[in-house]
Amino acid sequence: MDNMVSVGQQTAVAPKTSQTEMMVNRQTQEVQGAIFMAKKFPRDEYEAIEKIRRSCQRATLAEQAIYSYPRGGQNVSGPSVRLAESLAQNWGNIDYGIIELEQKDGKSEMMAYAWDLETNTRVTKIFGVEHKRDTRNGSYALTDSRDIYEATANFGARRMRACILGVIPGDVVDMAVNECKETQKKSYGELPSQEKINKIEKLFKKDFGVTKEQIEKYAGRNMGDFGADECTDLWGVYTALKNGQAKTEDYFPVEKDVPDPFADSRQAQIAKEASEVFDNVINE
Repeated sequence: MDNMVSVGQQTAVAPKTSQTEMMVNRQTQEVQGAIFMAKKFPRDEYEAIEKIRRSCQRATLAEQAIYSYPRGGQNVSGPSVRLAESLAQNWGNIDYGIIELEQKDGKSEMMAYAWDLETNTRVTKIFGVEHKRDTRNGSYALTDSRDIYEATANFGARRMRACILGVIPGDVVDMAVNECKETQKKSYGELPSQEKINKIEKLFKKDFGVTKEQIEKYAGRNMGDFGADECTDLWGVYTALKNGQAKTEDYFPVEKDVPDPFADSRQAQIAKEASEVFDNVINE
């Protein structure tokens, strides 16, 4: 009988192979031990919430904790992979991770999961990752093992994030997001220093080829007038792009060249003037 894996209210079937069965058996033994420890040392929710709050007050985490993505004409922010991992670690008694079930024919069969060992709440996602990389000039196949690992890990991390957020209470997640936003604003101050604004500009240019003009158009104001809200939002955009959760053109659309309706008449005038100059030279 195939291995049945619960996915929310649905049931997914994992491919039956000796490698898959071995992984599932080992995972089962590890989880059984973890369940025993979770029952023996249950979490103190109030203490866990305070630990999460304190971790969100660290500027290094807060800077990576939120991503921003466009939806319905406006930006929506959410917890990043880094914040989801911190939530799981501080909430406690959660088993989570990514497993490669099978790799063949240029594709990896992956599983991401999160399991609250106290409440027996579990979210599992099984998905496939093609060994290829998409670029502006098209896609190409990945053959190097390191490139394949990075591709599968990137896709897996996003799904693991969704699994973790599925087992942690939503109000705890919202509290962590708001705390991280406040931490970012405090680190920027009411008027962020020019050094911090320049850092944002350089990172966008270096990593994604986004110019200062594109950033200002997105924000709707000059960078010299940026406040804490603009910087917080841009860090969310940067995190989303860095983690592959959005594309550059989602925020900074490439403007197509607008045809000049007077281009032909201008060209004709230039040609006429050049011809007159040439005639004058010949006649002299």
